[in-house]
Amino acid sequence: MNKEAIATARLQLRVLMPEHASMMQQYLLLNRAHLAPWEPARDEDFFSLEKCEERLLASSRLMDAGLAMHFAVCQDQTMIGICNFSNIVRGAFHACHMGYAIAEQQQGQGYMQEAVRAGIAYMFQEQGLHRVMANYVPENQRSGALLERLGFEKEGYAKSYLKINGVWRDHILTALVNEDN
Repeated sequence: MNKEAIATARLQLRVLMPEHASMMQQYLLLNRAHLAPWEPARDEDFFSLEKCEERLLASSRLMDAGLAMHFAVCQDQTMIGICNFSNIVRGAFHACHMGYAIAEQQQGQGYMQEAVRAGIAYMFQEQGLHRVMANYVPENQRSGALLERLGFEKEGYAKSYLKINGVWRDHILTALVNEDN
């Protein structure tokens, strides 16, 4: 993918480079408490500008290798969320995992659905993937409802699947299949 944005009616999905680390850092700092219940435990260093630069460089390398697509969800020049596709596997599988988050102030306005729908379309149409998987903790009803609206189907339940906010958490496993590929 070139470094241009995917445009939707109200948003852009942008690939951030290390020089955009301050944009990522601002998003993370503003939404630290809001995102904490749904993410791995983060130490103070995680929020530093240097670590944001390092993560964006690593992300760029993964994208160059075809192993991931990491998008910042932006409104004008402000990052308001993420829409990431990781663990891309080709061959007989042609699938990936999707992760997403929206800033606390932008919840309930349809931004996450708009961004994720555009990201999935890119992964299916431009990357030729057959399957996108997304998993969520059972208590995250907003995430479950979003995936259902997007057509994801529940495929299972994984005990102690990911360590979220310092605790091993169960997850509901879902997937969306590209019927055109």
